[in-house]
Amino acid sequence: MLRPNVPAVPPRVSMMAAGELRDALTAIEEGKGPAAIAALMAIDPTSWAAIQDRLAVVIGADLRALLLKTAGEPDTTPAALH
Repeated sequence: MLRPNVPAVPPRVSMMAAGELRDALTAIEEGKGPAAIAALMAIDPTSWAAIQDRLAVVIGADLRALLLKTAGEPDTTPAALH
């Protein structure tokens, strides 16, 4: 049950998840797709939610859209996911 006047704690990115995200981005940069996927899949759900929230605030998009933009490919993400 929710307690009144107690702010909800936003999800936080764990240190492990931050390292996994860094490893994934490095692997993508190096063209190592399977390693990038493995690193992204190792991120815990709470940290993943926090990463998504931060990306939405900072760049207004999700990780997939960010990666497509940096790769120079057209963004084919359905508008409902933005």
